[in-house]
Amino acid sequence: MFDLSKFDEYREDNRREVKRAAENLPVSLWDSYSAFANCYGGVIILGVKERPDGSWYTTGLKNSAKQQKQFWDTINNKTKVSINLLTENDVETYEIDGDVIMVIRVPMAKREQKPVYINNDLMGGTFRRDGEGDYHCTPAQIKAMLRDQTEDTMDMALLEDVPLEELNQETIQGYRNRHRTLREGHPFERLNDAEYLRSIGAAALSRTDGKLHPTAGGMLMFGDEYNIVRHFPEYFLDYREVLDPTIRWTDRLQSSSGEWSGNVCDFYFRVYNKIIKDIKVPFHMEGGDRIDDTPVHKALREALANCLINADFYGTCGVVIRKEPDKLILENPGYIRTGKKQMRMGGMSDPRNKALMKMFNLINIGERAGSGVPNIFQVWETEGWMEPVITERFNPDRTILGLRFAKKVPEKSAEKKCGKKVRKKNAEINTKKKVTKKTQGQYSRILSAMQPDIWYKAADFAEVVDVGGRRVEVLLSELVELDMLESSGATKGKKYRIKSAN
Repeated sequence: MFDLSKFDEYREDNRREVKRAAENLPVSLWDSYSAFANCYGGVIILGVKERPDGSWYTTGLKNSAKQQKQFWDTINNKTKVSINLLTENDVETYEIDGDVIMVIRVPMAKREQKPVYINNDLMGGTFRRDGEGDYHCTPAQIKAMLRDQTEDTMDMALLEDVPLEELNQETIQGYRNRHRTLREGHPFERLNDAEYLRSIGAAALSRTDGKLHPTAGGMLMFGDEYNIVRHFPEYFLDYREVLDPTIRWTDRLQSSSGEWSGNVCDFYFRVYNKIIKDIKVPFHMEGGDRIDDTPVHKALREALANCLINADFYGTCGVVIRKEPDKLILENPGYIRTGKKQMRMGGMSDPRNKALMKMFNLINIGERAGSGVPNIFQVWETEGWMEPVITERFNPDRTILGLRFAKKVPEKSAEKKCGKKVRKKNAEINTKKKVTKKTQGQYSRILSAMQPDIWYKAADFAEVVDVGGRRVEVLLSELVELDMLESSGATKGKKYRIKSAN
């Protein structure tokens, strides 16, 4: 996140913040510390200021030794900072052109350490990072972080005031039939419904009355929507199919329609059957039987299950699955508990709803090893499709997985074409700062992620180039200037596409 040799290339973004700090530590330093810790971590650089064009210049520290002591005294003061996440190696000083600067590397806090707050004020002193700025977390965001601290996930809670009879028997029988077919001879087969629900984590025994009652996960999986919303007021599942641009919805399925149960189990199977109907299945025989299940089908099952298993059902806006001709977007309320980088790498499973995960796993849906998302990326790579994009948004917290069914443009081809235009532009405008290799690489990543004749918004590329929204807009404007893209619309709703050869 910080390399002294690249100082001139850096700009403020969601991982870097500069502050002047001539003689004393700036008060806003601690806002940024909380913000970075509650997101993905970042670097705070003291003794540096930002120019109007976004570039940096050093202002220096008057007494770096004194300011370092002041920093360590403050970060270890519990009335100022809730937790110190740093070691001595996380704070370093450098000298640039005679000016001393201090670089503070803030790691991402672990789930059980969040929220990280300041001034002994949980509700008023908890921050997050958004683009190039820090903002106060809302009470809902803080409560979500507090819920995620515990090892027992919220769907494991017992609903002691709810009888088992409130669960939807038709959904339960459909689930049991699938389990019986997939796991023939499983020990749970011989159990009655009540004991079966207890064994799969959908029900538990109350210490108060000694009777079985649904768990929160059991209610989500097998309840009726009108009962579920009594316990999860913001609960909402929404599937939108937009295959014809002249029609708002070509198909829509909502949990609140009253035309079906509205629970997670039925939503999963109804939506899965809708999203796979256009998947081309290669003819393949195995043991005399045709095999219609491809790696793409498995990846889509994993993506849909992952969306539901990791949803914060107390969060706003609900689960939204959107199908378009060339892509599938899966959105769920809640931030990524393991962090976006770990989610992409895999190897660590930390579901927000452990009970739901168990119930899906019993019918061969979902991965416990944390390998589901990497498998999705691998399948898309094998198919030659554009790489999936994971986006995490805050206020409200949302996790978005974008899956495109379009062939990717080779990055080398985009880089070669873009590089030629950049070199020409540099030759024409010698009075301006030349485009760096880093910026040229960002141009190439944007171009390689675009398909001809499709309009894109700036927000579509924030994750592609891993910079703040303002920087993305600058890059897109520069590509328009380079005659690589064309734009349309006003500033707020501006869209971009690859410029036609004509």
